[in-house]
Amino acid sequence: MHCGISESGFLEEEAPRLEKWLTNGYHGQMKWMENHFDKRLDTQKLVEGSRSVISLLFNYFPSANQQENTPNISKYAFGDDYHLVLKDKMREIMTDLQEAFGQIDARVFVDSAPVLERAWAAKAGLGWIGKHSLLLSKQKGSFFFIAQIICDLELEYDGPTTDHCGSCTACIDACPTEAIVEDRVVDSNKCISYLTIELRDQIPNDFRSKMNDWIYGCDICQDVCPWNRFSTPHEEVRFEARTPILEYTYKDWEEVTEDVFRDIFRKSAVKRTKFSGFFRNLQFSKPTENQ
Repeated sequence: MHCGISESGFLEEEAPRLEKWLTNGYHGQMKWMENHFDKRLDTQKLVEGSRSVISLLFNYFPSANQQENTPNISKYAFGDDYHLVLKDKMREIMTDLQEAFGQIDARVFVDSAPVLERAWAAKAGLGWIGKHSLLLSKQKGSFFFIAQIICDLELEYDGPTTDHCGSCTACIDACPTEAIVEDRVVDSNKCISYLTIELRDQIPNDFRSKMNDWIYGCDICQDVCPWNRFSTPHEEVRFEARTPILEYTYKDWEEVTEDVFRDIFRKSAVKRTKFSGFFRNLQFSKPTENQ
């Protein structure tokens, strides 16, 4: 776990970027991104009287990878749903804070409220926003979850770090659907992660030959990033990969029933697609020679 602290307030630089992203329709069917615009930009509107935003990073880089030419599932979903794991950890951290400072007014956020988590983590010096729009660290890469505690404690604040992407465009060049439309701007409508998780309609046929075996999420832009050569395996038991994720072929997954699906992905983020969505992705991403 890594920690950085920034002063609670308004994200002035992010405001026009978020407005433009929404105006361009880059959020696709994620209509909830249009809600609570002010709260997304101002943590004092989320926690009245807040003074500090404590940002925390939790590594999820796995020790084992999937086999080649098999259905790909994003590394963050290898183990238990990170919402469940991180909420437990955050409760422990809150207990420690209360023991150290007494009663405090605070709220914990684990990707569950209108918080621009990457922007706050960058403001706290935990990394910079890469060209793929994800938080990047020279020491840790980008395979980590972000959580925040917004509280009324006045703490010592960390300053932001500098951008170290330079002239590298590896993530932009590697994206098979050209979803990174400009520096730090992703069009969700073209993003494989969005298409396989958030999109409830049928995946547009234009993407059929561009899925690169991804059936839940996508790690391409992270896998090619030079900074991720510094990623090290996590030590969280609950993030350990389920055996089928590492071993199943297209044929194996096609034989999975809905009951078996529920059993395999109990307490997993993959349940978000439901069995019907998972099977849709499986059939859509399947290479022609395997059909």
